[in-house]
Parts: sequence; C-alpha cells; structure tokens
Amino acid sequence: MRFKCYHAFLFVLMLTLLSSCVSREKIVYFQDIEKLSENSEVVVPSLALKPNDLLSITVSASDIESARPFNVIIESRPMVGSSDVFTNSTQQPGYLVDSDGNINFPVLGSIKVEGLTPKELNAQLKSQLSAYLIDPIINIRILNFTVTILGEVERPGTYTISGEKISILEALGRAGDLSLYGKRDNVLVIRENKGKKTTAFLDFRSSDFMSSEYYYLQQNDVVYVEPNQAQRQSSSFNRNSTVYISIASLMLSVLVLIFR
Repeated sequence: MRFKCYHAFLFVLMLTLLSSCVSREKIVYFQDIEKLSENSEVVVPSLALKPNDLLSITVSASDIESARPFNVIIESRPMVGSSDVFTNSTQQPGYLVDSDGNINFPVLGSIKVEGLTPKELNAQLKSQLSAYLIDPIINIRILNFTVTILGEVERPGTYTISGEKISILEALGRAGDLSLYGKRDNVLVIRENKGKKTTAFLDFRSSDFMSSEYYYLQQNDVVYVEPNQAQRQSSSFNRNSTVYISIASLMLSVLVLIFR
C-alpha cells in the first residue's frame, strides 16, 4: 500500500510540473511575421516638443564671434584675489520649455516651441537668425528624452535616449528584454500629451503592434510589462510556502499511518 501511495504522489507531482509549462503561443514574439511585407512603409511619427523638455541649441556660423551672442555660455574665471588659475572652459546649459510652451532665446526673446518638431524649430531659428548671421548653422537636441521601463524585464529603470527616435522594441532591448514571466500580449504604454494621459496595450505575439502609433516611443513614455499568471502564482506561493509545506507534510504523514 505504501508503494501505491508513493506512485500517487509522483503522479500528482508530474501533473503539477506539466501544468507549469508555458506554451509557445504565450512567449514567442511575431508569430505572424509573414504578414509583414518587404515593401511595407515605416511611418515614424514626428517628435513634438512639449513643456518641461530641456533643449540644447547651439548656433554657429562662418564668423564665430558673430554667433557668440546667440549661445548661452558660462565662462570660468578666477575670483579676485585668488591664486588659482582657471581655464576658459565653457558650458552650454539647456533651454527649458516652460508651461506655456516657450523658451527664452538670446536676442530673439521668447519663442513658442511647443508642438514643433526639432526640425521645424531648426528651420524657424535659421530664418530668424539669417537677419543677423550669414548661413547660420543650428544644432538642436532634447537633453531629457527619457523612457521608463517597469515590470517583468531584466533591468527596469529610466533610460536616456540620445537620438530623436526609439521603438518600443529597442527600449525593451536596453532593459534586457521581457523575462519569461512577462505577458507578451498585454504590454502597457502610458503617454502624456498636453496634460492628458493616454494608454495603449500592445500584443507582441502579433506583428500588428508595429503599425501602432505607440510603436515609436515619445519622451517620458512609460512602458509596463505585466507579470503572467505563473509569476503571480509563484509570488503567492513564496509568501505562503511554509504553510503549504507544513500541510503537505501533515497529509503525507496521515496517509502513511493509515495505509501502513
């Protein structure tokens, strides 16, 4: 009888292990990748400037001195009476887009930038500065273009983006990809635009999400990967594992005594 109890226990254990296996349909990306055409056009949304964006804007021209008034520069100089010798190092601070969507630019004054793309702002500044400079060259970067990745990824955190374009796949790649416990069919993207938050749920198992307006992330987007059922169950088990083990041990002891 003890032999039968032992086999029954093994049978229940095998069923538990098999039930914990994850099917291919739940973890594999792009299961219908053949739907994508080689000639499919990739549409990259414009990166519009928003309040609280921090911009780096540098102006140059063939005559360097003439462009100098249009750059905010901090110079290091020795203090009066100090024996220390400082070099003429310079620092280019950023232009913060205020709550009204404006920046305060040298000589030109207040400029409305909210809603413009960096390319459009570049063209606008070049047109205005042409009255002062010959063939001005403007370089614009968003210094605080960040995205936040949370949930079931290897390295959750906030990541700074150096360019003006990043896809959600690239962002998750920086975070080490989804763990095996992350839900592929319900990845949440939270976006704020003009004071309003919008959300979207993307299904990575289907290639359709590549045509979503949320495929390319914008500054300050938040991506959240929800834990799957197995992870939720294991989390619950870990909290109550001592209780479960005690109950299982008691039941096995009772069975051994009954069928001895």
